[in-house]
Amino acid sequence: MGSTLWQKKNRWSLLCSIAASMPQKGRTIALSSSTGVRGGRGETTFEMAERDGQLRVFIVAGEVSGDSIAARLMISLRRLSPFPVHFAGVGGQFMGRAGLNSLFPLEDIAVMGMLELVPHIRKLRRRLHETVEASVLFQPHVIVTVDSKGFSFRLHRKIREKFSGHEEARPTQIHFVAPSFWAWKGGKKRLLNLPSILDHMLCILPFEEQVIRECGLEATFVGHPVMEDDLELKLEPKPHKWEGKGGQRRVFVHAWAFLWSIYISSSSSSSSSSYFAGVVMDVTIVIHFSLVGAPVVTLLPGSRLQEVKRMLPIFMETLELLKTHCPELATIIITAPNNDVKDHINGIIKRCPLPIITIPGESLSEKYDAFKVSRAALCTSGTASVELHLARLPCVVAYRAHVLTELLIKYKTKLKFISLSNILLETDIIPEVLFRKCTPENLSVVLREVMFDSSGRERQINSAEKLFKIISPPENLPRYLVPAHLGAAFVPRCPSMNAAMAVLYSARKHCRGF
Repeated sequence: MGSTLWQKKNRWSLLCSIAASMPQKGRTIALSSSTGVRGGRGETTFEMAERDGQLRVFIVAGEVSGDSIAARLMISLRRLSPFPVHFAGVGGQFMGRAGLNSLFPLEDIAVMGMLELVPHIRKLRRRLHETVEASVLFQPHVIVTVDSKGFSFRLHRKIREKFSGHEEARPTQIHFVAPSFWAWKGGKKRLLNLPSILDHMLCILPFEEQVIRECGLEATFVGHPVMEDDLELKLEPKPHKWEGKGGQRRVFVHAWAFLWSIYISSSSSSSSSSYFAGVVMDVTIVIHFSLVGAPVVTLLPGSRLQEVKRMLPIFMETLELLKTHCPELATIIITAPNNDVKDHINGIIKRCPLPIITIPGESLSEKYDAFKVSRAALCTSGTASVELHLARLPCVVAYRAHVLTELLIKYKTKLKFISLSNILLETDIIPEVLFRKCTPENLSVVLREVMFDSSGRERQINSAEKLFKIISPPENLPRYLVPAHLGAAFVPRCPSMNAAMAVLYSARKHCRGF
C-alpha cells in the first residue's frame, strides 16, 4: 500500500513539474468553439512554436528500438529549432540521456504479441490514461509517438477525443515508423482509419510513403534509423579501441563475467587480476582472440523481457550443442538497455557453464566492436538483423512465440520471410528458423553452416550493399525545403534530421467531426 501511495505521489509530482516547468508565455489554451474552416490545414508546428517563443514536444516510445529512434529525433529537433525546446512524455535510457524525464518506465508498456498482452491489459490501460492526462497538461505543439502502434494509436485516438469540438487547440499528431501494413492480409485497409487520428506519418521504408498518402494521410520517407549508426560511430568517442599489435586482434570491453582463460587487465590499479567462473565483476578485459583461437558467436536475444525469457534458453542450449563440434567456442551477449532484461541475463550467466561476456547495447561503439570480433550471430527478428547486415556479420534469425500467437501469425501474414533483410531483398539471404522449428537442435545445425560455409557467408556479406541502397535516406526532401536560417545545423541524408524537419513543418489537419 505504501509503495502504491508513493508511486501515485511520484506521478502527481511529475505532472506538477511538467506544468511548472512550462514558461508562462503560451501556456493558456482556451477550449472554445472552433472558428476555423473544417477540412483545411492549421498552423505548422514551427508556426505554433514561433508564436509562443518555444517548442513543446510530447514524445512517446514504447520499446527499446523506439527509444533510440526517439532520442535521436529529440537531439535533431534541438539542433534545428531556433526556439527553446521542452520535452515531456515516455521513454527509456536513450531518451533520458537526451533530456526526457519519463512519466513512467518504458518497460511498463514494452509488451509484444497478441495473447501475451492479456496479463498486462489493466496496467496498459492505466498507463494510457496517465499518458493522455500528462499530454493535455503539458499543452504541446506536437505529439510524436514512435513505433509501438498499439499503444501509440490508442493514445492519438484519445487525444482526438479530448479535443473534439476544439480543433484549433489540438496539437499536431505524428507517428514515426509506419505499421507493417505490407506484412498482413488486409493491412492496407487498416491504414484508412489513420487520417482520423494522425496528421503525419514518418516512414522508414521507401515504398510506404506513397501507399500511406493514397490512404489520405500525409507521409514522408526519412530513411531507416539503422543508417544513422554509421554517422554516429564516426562521431562517437571510442575508449574501447581496436588495435593491431603483433598481428593480434584485441578489443577492450566492459563485461560482467569472465569464464575462460584469457588475459585480464584490471580497470583500476588497486584491484588485482583474477580468474573467477561465474563471479560478477566490473573489469576491463583484453581479449586476445588470435592467441586463444576462439571463434566468437554474438547473441541478440531481444529487447523485451518476455522475448528474452523465451529465446535466451533456446540460444544457450544451441551453443551447448555447438560446443561439441567447436570446443573453443566463446560467446558475447548484447544486452538491451532495459534493466529487467539485464538482470535476467546476468542471472542466467551466473548459472551457465559456457564462457560468456555481456556488452551493453546502449553503447553503439562497443556493440559494433563485438560484431567485428564475431564469427557469426544469432538474433531474434527485428532491427538487430539489419544492424548485423550493416556490420557485414553473417547471422541466423530465430523466433518463437506463444503457440496460438504463432498460429495467428501464420494465418494473417502474407510474407514468406520474417526478417526485414529477406523481405526487402525478396530472398532467403539470411537463414530463418521460426516457430516450432526453432529448436536448439535445428539452430545448432544452421548456425554451424553460417559459421563455416564460406559461400553462404559471402552471400550475406555481399548482399549488404543492395539492402542499404534500399533503406538509405533520400537525397533531398522535396516537400520540406531546408530554411536558410538553419544553415549548417541540418545534416543531409540523416534519418533523424529528416524526421525533425518533417515534425517542424507538419501542419495539423482540421477533420470534420472533431
